[in-house]
Amino acid sequence: MPLTQISIRKGSKTETQKRTLFNEIYLSMRETIDVPEDDRFMTLTEYATEDFDFGRHYMNIARSDDLILIRLTVSNTRSADQKQALFKRIADGLVRELGVRPEDVFISLVETNPENWSFGHGIAQYAEKALPT
Repeated sequence: MPLTQISIRKGSKTETQKRTLFNEIYLSMRETIDVPEDDRFMTLTEYATEDFDFGRHYMNIARSDDLILIRLTVSNTRSADQKQALFKRIADGLVRELGVRPEDVFISLVETNPENWSFGHGIAQYAEKALPT
């Protein structure tokens, strides 16, 4: 159910590092917000320097050109504690596995109603489950 969109500066990560980025985010979601196995829908977009702009010191956080923007679209079924655990697990994993600075991990969680998803066949699978049989 999560849709993960990652934005980075072009050339800032190798192919192996990109795969690690996908894996760490996916494992973080599995461990903290109960994402089912194989529920993995992720994209990564690279931007030229002139197309990648950000507040280098917003909220008194010193960001570098290695900033990783992560947008997770999920169903609105998680607690605030689960979300906080997810953010921490992602940042800790990226620091550990990629050597990324924690200041350079920016996460945005966008929530939607479960019935707003179609995983294929033009069917809202979660809405179908909610319908009486």
